[in-house]
Amino acid sequence: MAYMTGDIPVGLYSSSNLANIGLGHGAIDGGVGYTYFNPKTGHEFSAVLGFTGNFENFVTNYTSGIDSHLDWGASQFLTKQLQVGLVGYFYEQLTGDDGCAPVLCPFKSRVIGVGPQIGYIFPVAGIQGYVNLKGYGEFDNDNRPDGWNVWLTFVLSPAPPSSESSPPPMLTKTPPRS
Repeated sequence: MAYMTGDIPVGLYSSSNLANIGLGHGAIDGGVGYTYFNPKTGHEFSAVLGFTGNFENFVTNYTSGIDSHLDWGASQFLTKQLQVGLVGYFYEQLTGDDGCAPVLCPFKSRVIGVGPQIGYIFPVAGIQGYVNLKGYGEFDNDNRPDGWNVWLTFVLSPAPPSSESSPPPMLTKTPPRS
């Protein structure tokens, strides 16, 4: 898999506010990923390597540096619906921030997170639902908080094709009428 995504500045942002709804700057993120899954053994492994570039916040004249992130997960399907395993990430800021006080810049950060996950696949009105709970214990941090964070993900997607389905019917062209 290869991907490219980004964000545009939306929401209210003011440098005088203690908290803001928006970030006040745009960003572009791109990367590549791979998933290995063996349905006979139930082993699954996924990894995604990406890079994020940030645009300047014109209100503060601040630009966050370019970062790299490697997200991975390894799991075992205990049934066709239930999986358990480990997840983790490596986050490293490659270039320093720009626009901060010289005593702070170039500001760079880093953190590693690892923890458990559990996921469950279930049918929902003709489509497929998936819920996943994962927690990360963070360590080896530099200029970034560490601790625990927990993610709950809920996904709806088209149901996979039935293994008993027959091939689509052959279409033929009828001869023209005279």
